[in-house]
Amino acid sequence: MFNKSFVTNFISTILVGISFFIPQEFSKYFLNTGLFALSGSITNQLAIHMLFEKMPFIYGSGVIAAKFEEFKASIKNLMMSEFFTKEQLESFFVKEEKKIDLVPIIEDTDFSPAYDVLTKTVMESSFGGMLGMFGGVKVLENLREPFNAKMKLAISDIAQSESFAQTMQKHIKSSTISEDMLDSIEKVIDNRLLEITPIMVKEMIERIIKEHLGWLVVWGGIFGGLIGLISVPLM
Repeated sequence: MFNKSFVTNFISTILVGISFFIPQEFSKYFLNTGLFALSGSITNQLAIHMLFEKMPFIYGSGVIAAKFEEFKASIKNLMMSEFFTKEQLESFFVKEEKKIDLVPIIEDTDFSPAYDVLTKTVMESSFGGMLGMFGGVKVLENLREPFNAKMKLAISDIAQSESFAQTMQKHIKSSTISEDMLDSIEKVIDNRLLEITPIMVKEMIERIIKEHLGWLVVWGGIFGGLIGLISVPLM
């Protein structure tokens, strides 16, 4: 897989190395460009790392794991309000009394509210200012579709679990859905979400967005290099 961070750091290091083997009147351009590019890329790389990992004495690091309770709550609210409503379930079970398959409903659900919660959490963290330098919310907007796809897959797994299916079958009576059944569904969701740990939340979100945030490292290197190059005549 193409590692954008490694390539950016490697090119920056090469520029620094070249500066030691060329005439002095040119070496300062390569040295400044390489050092500033390396500084920008490594700084952004550390910032991305600190979104997911708690680091001692660094306030705001590990924000994704720290906010996992809010994230789980948003998932539950989304599931109960979007496709586990009484009206939707009644309509669904009229057509499918024997075979329960909620995947089509999940596929048609927009998970943007959950992603908006995640985006707000990141932008309100100590890293929001840094992301703002590279477009802020617009940078994260490119991650909305990958996030939706991953969330649909994760929630489909919950809906297709054996315990979930047994609970649904137990409470189906004719073609009507009682309030007791909706309560039972909510309890199943609560129990499943209780099994989700901060590590699981961190890993799930990390898989979705870390690859895309790698471009922050690239742009950090590019802008850092440009600043270094422009600063040479001012020295």
